Amino acid sequence: MILETEWILAFLLLGTIVGFMAGLLGIGGGGIMVPVLTSLFLVLGIPVDKVVHLALGTSMASIVVTSISSLRAHHKRAAVLWEYVKGMSPGIIVGTFIATYVVSLVSSLLLAVFFSVFMGFVAIKMFMDKKPTPHEKPTGKKHLFAVGSGIGAISALVSIGGGSLTVPYLVWRNIDIKKAIGTSAAIGLPISLAGTVGYVINGWQNTSMHEFILGYVFFPAVLLISITSYIFAPLGAKMAHRLPVPILKKVFAVLLIMLSIKMLLSIIY
Repeated sequence: MILETEWILAFLLLGTIVGFMAGLLGIGGGGIMVPVLTSLFLVLGIPVDKVVHLALGTSMASIVVTSISSLRAHHKRAAVLWEYVKGMSPGIIVGTFIATYVVSLVSSLLLAVFFSVFMGFVAIKMFMDKKPTPHEKPTGKKHLFAVGSGIGAISALVSIGGGSLTVPYLVWRNIDIKKAIGTSAAIGLPISLAGTVGYVINGWQNTSMHEFILGYVFFPAVLLISITSYIFAPLGAKMAHRLPVPILKKVFAVLLIMLSIKMLLSIIY
């Protein structure tokens, strides 16, 4: 798969949008990347039965760099509760890896349906902007492992950094929203790393060295998306103080639904 100039620009533009929106709204780019990558890969000639798999794996790998950047920024502000990161990470790694194996067994259509339903759920929550009611509950290693496994599995199935799941859980744990966001950002790193490794290993039969595809990860797209998303995420974060974020979240919610429907239709037809 040789990328011409217009395709290089397309992946750079996608990274720009993903990075800016992630910084502006505090939302991972999987909701944008997966549908757009699916459309781009179809045009590039990727078979329909593997196109969503490749979009999921490529999106997950593209989250690694921005996860590191976000983690460092929140750690500097002492906004990461490392006891939760350490407690949940083993479960996250197990859940994420198992989910990538499940992905390798199911069809693109089923993956597209699950992705669309989940993003619809996320969009509705974002549109309503309803916060979970805090509860003081005891925690233990088994509890955090189980929660981490669930968050990791769902995150891998839809290729997100887990923020839409981790932040509500931590707020429900009666944790301050800023620390919940910071801790979620840190948890995004084991999710993206385990997810990337899982998509490479469990999709290894799809590997094509001369096309720079390892498993379900197309590395030229990962590199291009990562470059611009890394650059534009801080800009989005700065603009969050100047733009009407609540209104933009509602617009973004509608965009998520539209992109998900488009992806689903592209697989069906």
